[in-house]
Amino acid sequence: MKTELIEAVESKSFRKDKPYFEVGDTVDVHCKIQEGDKTRVQIFSGIVISRKGHGMNESFTVRRMVGDEGVERIFPLHSPNVVDVRPIRSGRTRRAKLFFLRKRVGKGVRLSHRHSEHTVTK
Repeated sequence: MKTELIEAVESKSFRKDKPYFEVGDTVDVHCKIQEGDKTRVQIFSGIVISRKGHGMNESFTVRRMVGDEGVERIFPLHSPNVVDVRPIRSGRTRRAKLFFLRKRVGKGVRLSHRHSEHTVTK
């Protein structure tokens, strides 16, 4: 149970334009990288394999393949370092967590396509 004081403090940090994406979607996460005194935006593209938490503590895990290695990053949804999350493609899933994709290689990693209105077409 949250107090009114905690809700007031958290409401200032909430993301106003909360993007809509689900587990199984392929997304582009635009995140801020600071190198010395310069900042730039880097895109991390991959499949959302899990979402957890609610409110200010909500986060999601994105997995992509770099070479033959799988790379996973956990992004807090309301972080100021996450500039934008753009869903690219929707995947049809029957589970809330897609950890079984860690054991798969090649074409086995692909999810079947689900047509959705919230994805961005290139």
